[in-house]
Amino acid sequence: MHSVNEYTRCQSDRWKEESMKKISFIGLGVMGYPMAGHLKQAGYPVTVYNRTTAKAEQWAKEFGGEFALTPALAAAEADIVFSCVGNDDDLRQVMMGTEGVIHGLKAGAVVVDHTTASAEVARELDAELEKRGCQFLDAPVSGGQQGAINAALTVMVGGDDSVFQSIKPVIDTMARSVQLMGPVGSGQLCKMVNQVCIAGLVQGLAEGLHFAELAGLDGKKVVDVISKGAAQSWQMDNRHETMLAGEYEHGFAVDWMRKDLAIVLDEARKNGASLPVTALVDQFYGDVQALGGNRWDTSSLLARLKAREKS
Repeated sequence: MHSVNEYTRCQSDRWKEESMKKISFIGLGVMGYPMAGHLKQAGYPVTVYNRTTAKAEQWAKEFGGEFALTPALAAAEADIVFSCVGNDDDLRQVMMGTEGVIHGLKAGAVVVDHTTASAEVARELDAELEKRGCQFLDAPVSGGQQGAINAALTVMVGGDDSVFQSIKPVIDTMARSVQLMGPVGSGQLCKMVNQVCIAGLVQGLAEGLHFAELAGLDGKKVVDVISKGAAQSWQMDNRHETMLAGEYEHGFAVDWMRKDLAIVLDEARKNGASLPVTALVDQFYGDVQALGGNRWDTSSLLARLKAREKS
């Protein structure tokens, strides 16, 4: 058996080995910006790329890292390339475009994509990277902007187990929970399940609060009671107060939720899953967009009900 000192030394040596990995991070949106920051603060050498160069310069100034003018230049010499961009097309562009990551990657590098995208594009990237002697993990996240800021994300990963195990200590610096779900594409499929469940929960919460108001009940008191029982959810705990106040500037935007639900519904058509509630809630988010709520957070389903009440 190892002594405590031997164990501590082994852990320290492992940390030194991991901290020598050179990292690049592609995409500095509301999620990527703090995620890349956690990697730099954990001691990794980090080079970032962002479509808007001023944002990359700002990040480099704040965290003391480097920035590059193209994804290929950012990826040069990197052992691990993380990405977090908008959608499938954005991902294909930064990875396989004329100045994409693949043109700067060295053999043996690992690409970890945190974009919420389709399982199809994950498999496409995996096949392309394999040709170049590189590895790929699809690793979408849940937890929103606050989760990214607080390094409290949940990460759902698809890919080879040995690659996952080698990269997990690095991902851990940004996350509260990291789990391998299966082969490439499985992370994205798990994220789709996440979005299906959220859509139904938020609609149920919106309807419950709407009903409570029209029934003459105090919404806050109602939630205080029912949140102690089977109706409790993260959405209820964290969104009911702002929903009751009609404030919808506190989370994931409706435009992005509709993008995610489009991916879900497309996958459901392929695998035969029946998702009637998800399809209906997607239409409801379309109504919210028609109200001008494209950038409102997903809890704005309540605003839709209130608008219909007045019409």
